[in-house]
Formats: sequence, structure tokens, C-alpha cells
Amino acid sequence: MAVPDQKSSSSSDGKVWGFFKRPFRTSRNAAVMTTSSSSHNAPHQHSNAHGDGSNPNAANSVSSVARSLLPTRRRLKLDPHNKLYFPCEPGKQVRSAIRIKNTSKSFVAFKFQTTAPKSCFMRPPGAILSPGESLIATVFKFVEVPENNEKLVDQKSRVKFKIMSLKVKGPMEYVPELFDEQKEQVAVEQILRVVFLDPERSTPAMEKLKRQLADADAALEASKQPAEDAGPKIIGEGLVIDEWKERRERYLARQQGEGVDSA
Repeated sequence: MAVPDQKSSSSSDGKVWGFFKRPFRTSRNAAVMTTSSSSHNAPHQHSNAHGDGSNPNAANSVSSVARSLLPTRRRLKLDPHNKLYFPCEPGKQVRSAIRIKNTSKSFVAFKFQTTAPKSCFMRPPGAILSPGESLIATVFKFVEVPENNEKLVDQKSRVKFKIMSLKVKGPMEYVPELFDEQKEQVAVEQILRVVFLDPERSTPAMEKLKRQLADADAALEASKQPAEDAGPKIIGEGLVIDEWKERRERYLARQQGEGVDSA
């Protein structure tokens, strides 16, 4: 009977010690896990504290990156949109045309650039458009004779054009230096690729080019003509001066002076 009592007592003691050991092990592991988790979350909480406003440089950098990812808002509408069509006439200077319209609510300056300034030029090379205003720009290009009688029609050309825009405060005289003074505000509207067309073949692109060139020539001729007399000039507060009346009075005064001298 003594032996079973010892076994029972030892087993009971083992159970008691095991009972007490398990909580201590669990609590120790829990303490280790709690310490590691708190140390792991500490930098995260610290970074969150900076993100809440204690580090403005980080917020500014994030906002600048976000702005750079946004698409550029177009100020101009181009027609054609991304190509310049030229009649394929090797050895000659040919013309293309593009309509540029200001679709914004502000005055906008635009400027042409090309990868071949020696063989290409634009008229006008730049201008300032009021809101809703449009014009047709003419582009001149000398077509070089291809080697080995290679066909230029429907082939990609290395020559490209770029149209840039800049928002300005109001009506002013266009000067190219505007784009140098405000480089950060300059936007690239479009890069135009050169496409050659067969002048003897009637295509929608060729017919459209002819119409735009005719409109550009008509606008150029109209700009050369002197402005029509809009009537009497108004100067100051309600003072109306008729130029013809002023000339007549000066003529009569000169005639009277000559009569007095002769007498």
C-alpha cells in the first residue's frame, strides 16, 4: 500500500508542479511577445506621429509626387491633333497647316519648336491667344531628295515639332523670352510627327490640308490690309474729334494766313 501511495503522491506532486509551471511559461512567452510587438509597433507609431504634421517636408514631397503623376491639363486644341501633313514633293519647299485654339479661360502664349530648324520654320513661330481665340499656323519644310529613289509617302520622318503653351496674365506683345522667364509654368501641349502625302492622290487628309492652307492665306492677306476707319475718335470724357473736320479747319486757317501775308 505504501508504494501506491508514493506513486499517487508523486503523480499528484507532478501534476501540481506542472500546473504551476505552465502558467509561468505562458506568462513568460506572453511577456516576450508583448515586448517584441511593442518594440515592433514603436517605429510605426513614431512615423505616424511625424506624418500627422510634425514633418512637413515629407508631406510636401508626397504632394509634389502626386502632382507629377496627374495628367497635364491641355490649354490648346490642335487640328490635326498629333501630325503635320506635307505634300511629298522632293527638292521643293512645301507647306503644312495646323489650327490652334485656346480652350482655356485665360490668355495663353504658344511656341513652336522643331528638331530641324535649318529646313523648317513656322509662321507665326508663336503668339498669344485670348480665351476662345484660334488661328491657323503655317509650317514650311524643305523636302530633301531621298536616296536610292526611296518613297517618302506614308513613311515616318525623323523631323518632329513640339508645341508648348504658357498661361499669361492678359493681352500683351508676344516675345519668345516669356518661355525662358517662366520655365516652370511651361507645358508641352503636343509633339507632332511629320507625315508626307501624295499630292496627286485625293484623300481626306490632303483635301483638309488644302482648305486649311487657303484659310491661312486669306487670314494673312486680311492682316496686311489697313484697318477700316471705325468712325470718329472719342478722347477724354465725351470729347469727339472728327479727323476730317480737323484737317479742314487746319486748311482754312492756313489759307487765311496766306491771305493776310499777301495783303
